[in-house]
Amino acid sequence: MMLRSKIFPLKPRRRKGKRKRVKCKATLTTEQKVVSKNQEALPLSIVEEEAEEGFSLKTSAPSHSHGVQPLGNLYFNTSSHNSRNSGLGNLQTLTDELVLDILGYLGGTHLGILSTVSKSFYVFSDHEPLWRNLVLENYSGGFLYNGSWKSTFVSAYKPSFVVSCIGSSGLKVRDFYSDYLFQSWLCANLVMKPEWLVRDNIQRRRGISVDDFIFNFEKPNKPVLLEGCMDNWVALEKWDRDYLVEVCGENRFSVGPVEMRLQDFFRYSDQAREERPLYLFDPKFAEKVPRLASDYKVPAYFNEDLFKVLGSERPDYRWVIMGPAGSGSSFHIDPNSTSAWNAVIKGSKKWVLFPPDVVPPGVHPSPDGAEVACPVSIIEWFMNFYGATKKWGKKPIECICKAGEVIFVPNGWWHLVINLEDSIAITQNFVSRRNLVNVLDFLKRPDANTLVSGTRDRVNLYNKFRNAIEASFPGTIDHLILEAGEKKAQQKKPSFWDSVTDSKAGAFKFSF
Repeated sequence: MMLRSKIFPLKPRRRKGKRKRVKCKATLTTEQKVVSKNQEALPLSIVEEEAEEGFSLKTSAPSHSHGVQPLGNLYFNTSSHNSRNSGLGNLQTLTDELVLDILGYLGGTHLGILSTVSKSFYVFSDHEPLWRNLVLENYSGGFLYNGSWKSTFVSAYKPSFVVSCIGSSGLKVRDFYSDYLFQSWLCANLVMKPEWLVRDNIQRRRGISVDDFIFNFEKPNKPVLLEGCMDNWVALEKWDRDYLVEVCGENRFSVGPVEMRLQDFFRYSDQAREERPLYLFDPKFAEKVPRLASDYKVPAYFNEDLFKVLGSERPDYRWVIMGPAGSGSSFHIDPNSTSAWNAVIKGSKKWVLFPPDVVPPGVHPSPDGAEVACPVSIIEWFMNFYGATKKWGKKPIECICKAGEVIFVPNGWWHLVINLEDSIAITQNFVSRRNLVNVLDFLKRPDANTLVSGTRDRVNLYNKFRNAIEASFPGTIDHLILEAGEKKAQQKKPSFWDSVTDSKAGAFKFSF
């Protein structure tokens, strides 16, 4: 299904930290209709500021269950009637986001009762993220996903209740206009545009030496995609679903705020059709299932990891990652000023990286970096902000990392990752001599108790780490600090030309 743009941008939605929202650009025109198999006609179009650029919907995309349209379509309604307002009564003055925030305080029973008050409350009360939060808060991973979060909640709350039709159909509400509700559906069902995937400007290397890697990439703090360094991994050959379910058994893994068995997570990921799919991201997988740790080997380029001196007190540093297409991580900088590597075992991932001195468009970090306001979903960032990067002088580094490939993510780099298909990966964060001074500086910041992550002892981590390094590698820290100071001075040192010319007058000068 193809969508095309005309006018009226949607307001961006913004998400602060882990929850809030950024708004996007989309609208409908009554003249434009798109039809897919087994669907009724959908009047849809998406706004782009420049020209008529098409967007495609997934072939499995359902129509919006309640017929919600973007607010811009109200201008094509001769009656100018928005049933959203009439159904909310005095609450119509509140933004959609605030209405949903209030409804988020209700339990499932009260949401069900509220949905009978009016058609407008029916639509708001059926918003899937409300039911998702209820399931995750109340059932802690002890649930089986059942096609929609509302169905999942009902089946967990009342197992004897027949829920086969919940979430698959719903009351169609005429003349209901809401950017916020429509956009959530839209971002869940959009296909990544080809032009979002075509740019591949990362440097790729195969078979380079460790010294070459250090000199050309780690020291200058530049990303690189490494090929061939996973060829001897057992995981690359064996890690399919059947193997993982058998090996992991009843062990539970971190999935957002809950823990799930792998078979239950795979059941969810097969059915998930939402804006921000859940993502399995577990830092204790090796302790839970030691066999998984023996199925891969750290590439030689990353063998030096100075956090090892802390033994069991080191911060979290390795994760197994699994997720369906559309899942991933929005823009962030890796914790504790560490560098990282990410190895794709199954599937493929789209990466977008910005250097430390360039904040990505649409991303607004707080002054101390403790919080980041960004678009609600990864797809929304691509819809609203990716196009702007084409005009930037400092363009992002981009690539698609496929199974068998490893990407090096230098410290301080902003990066976004989205799975283009069902994917499995291993990632590790590490500290080497090239990055030790940065990490120590980060750990001793006055606000370390809010910024340091992956450990219970945030305040004392700096002293513990520094003392352990001094004991294991005497003199190393002083040497690296001196080296860093010399490098900084060298960067500030004027060139030969500057030393023999007067920068203000443009003439030669003599220094006797």
